[in-house]
Amino acid sequence: MHATTAGGPETAPISLGQKGILWSLFFLICMGLGYPTLNRYDPRSITGLYDSRAYYSLVTGTPLKEDQSDLAHRVLVPFVAKPIYWLVNGHLRTWEPVFFALLAANSFFIATTACLLVAVSHRVVGDYAVALLSGFIYLANFAVANFNLSGYVDSAVNCMMMAIVWTLLAECWWLLPLWGILGALAKETFVPLSVVFAFAWWLTAWRRGSLRISRLAWIGAMAVVGLATVTLLMSRGAHPYTPWSFAGSRAAMRFGGLFFLSGLVRCLAAREFLFVFAWLLPLGLLRLGRLPRAWIAGSAWATFAALAMGAYDDALGNATRALFSACGPVLSLSVALLLVDAARGAHNPKTQLN
Repeated sequence: MHATTAGGPETAPISLGQKGILWSLFFLICMGLGYPTLNRYDPRSITGLYDSRAYYSLVTGTPLKEDQSDLAHRVLVPFVAKPIYWLVNGHLRTWEPVFFALLAANSFFIATTACLLVAVSHRVVGDYAVALLSGFIYLANFAVANFNLSGYVDSAVNCMMMAIVWTLLAECWWLLPLWGILGALAKETFVPLSVVFAFAWWLTAWRRGSLRISRLAWIGAMAVVGLATVTLLMSRGAHPYTPWSFAGSRAAMRFGGLFFLSGLVRCLAAREFLFVFAWLLPLGLLRLGRLPRAWIAGSAWATFAALAMGAYDDALGNATRALFSACGPVLSLSVALLLVDAARGAHNPKTQLN
């Protein structure tokens, strides 16, 4: 899938060395954005960051408290952070070593996500200025500093979702099971989000005459290995559980009338949702028509899936994290197109996709 540029000559892909410099820049920016967790506040003491207590324990290897034992399966980010913690513990003076390790791990995943977004954006619009701006817009979002870099694990979910976008654009569908395993190691919500995203992408391509059953098989394989990975992780430990009991516990005593409509309203009215999407959504919608339909469809379906899970869980502002994982990248690129158009004085330039 390819697109013409947004208003300038098409640029060639950057070299491997330039990609390394860009990734390093993004990584250092992420470390700066997450710095307050090191010695200015403790995420474990913040009500909205309650889950960070579990991830802290997973890094140090201490037993999880009983009320957080059902988070023991979210192992990818703590696993990456653990060797960093071993190396820096006792050498950081006033910095909290566990949150430094978590920040470094999360910065790794978010920097990789931003680099993948730049690569995908360049592939789609053919303009490196737009592509680079999309990465910076993504990093500037409230969700990155206040969720992804604050002792949580959603950074890895974002990274694997962006890896799926790159995989589908490059038509390397055979890579989907790999992302299914890694994403499931990060967080259980990745499994439904990724499957819905990929299926919507496939269905959109099918409607445009690009039907390949083998691609649907790779989506099925991603679903199977993702669910198997989550099931295996949940069955380990002192308090084993299953995906079904986990899902049931999320809705325990929260069943209300109107088919979870009250939960949906609370998710959309949460201040976190407003901070993330108040500008990203209205500005992003203005240039979505110039992006690949399959990417738009996948992001939209995954967004609806995230909203459904948030309403079911009555997740309030926490639902915003999954929503940003689903549609944050495509909206960031759309906003970048809008800003570059404005800077260049462009008047509705027409980008042709094929």
